[in-house]
Amino acid sequence: MKKLTILDGGMGRELKRIDAPFSQPLWSAQALIESHDHVRLAHQNFIDSGAEIIIANSYACVPFHLGDELYQTDGALLARQAAVIAQSVAQNEHTLRGNPVRVAGSIPPAFGSYRPDLFKAEEAKEIFTTLFDAQAPHVDLWIAETIASLQEFEVIHSVLKNSNKDCYYSFSLQDDTEPEAKLRSGQPVKIAAALVCFTGGKGIYFNCSIPEVMEQAIKDAKEVIDHYGADVEIGVYANNFTPIHSDHRANNTLQSMRELSPKDYLAFAKHWYALGATTIGGCCGIGPEHIQAIAEWRDTFEKH
Repeated sequence: MKKLTILDGGMGRELKRIDAPFSQPLWSAQALIESHDHVRLAHQNFIDSGAEIIIANSYACVPFHLGDELYQTDGALLARQAAVIAQSVAQNEHTLRGNPVRVAGSIPPAFGSYRPDLFKAEEAKEIFTTLFDAQAPHVDLWIAETIASLQEFEVIHSVLKNSNKDCYYSFSLQDDTEPEAKLRSGQPVKIAAALVCFTGGKGIYFNCSIPEVMEQAIKDAKEVIDHYGADVEIGVYANNFTPIHSDHRANNTLQSMRELSPKDYLAFAKHWYALGATTIGGCCGIGPEHIQAIAEWRDTFEKH
């Protein structure tokens, strides 16, 4: 059977769950400012649950969350600290238990999640470059997260192409089950998959969308990857949110959660794996208990 790699879960909601300093609009960046111990604990909780890749807590190190003034003074420093903290937790895990854990640098949306209409290419490239330079010495791979449009992908790729580390591009999908999977921009997943193939991306992932829309995205991506005979991995890390609409305002309130148990999420994960996804984790609201369920299931077939 195909090897399944376990990714971590949603960092922001895990920080909130363990009572880290946490509020809008700072989101997960508040713990970077006020309590590194909480960030370490959140990473460790996911590792203890079976995660083999942890993502640096740099998602909110952008003006959208920090505000322009704090971003200008501390944005790069906070992103570097996020990567250093993740690196130290991973290294400590290897030293104490011999457990290899890789650290992914995060390239998040520059102007807020789920809003391709707010994207400004020139300003975004400056932000992506800052986050890239800050994290690069301390990470093992890159995951560009919650990409909402092909234009956003192209700008991120123009930065990540300068790295000699594996680069994974993770797209956020419209929360509608349709015969064809689409990005938040309405553009087809098939075109996104072709671009990842053509530009040498190591993988195409789908994140921060409801679990129900991931099946079609995997199918569409796999069709394109197989057509070109490309060596591109497919990964999924869905959220635990109710569907998100096109006019969503991420900094106003916390998005409504649904009741998705570890058993429920595992059922989706099993199906994604059967369809061809070889990396599975979770996004917002998917906690260590969900990751543990996937890891324990994976261990039952990889040990045989």
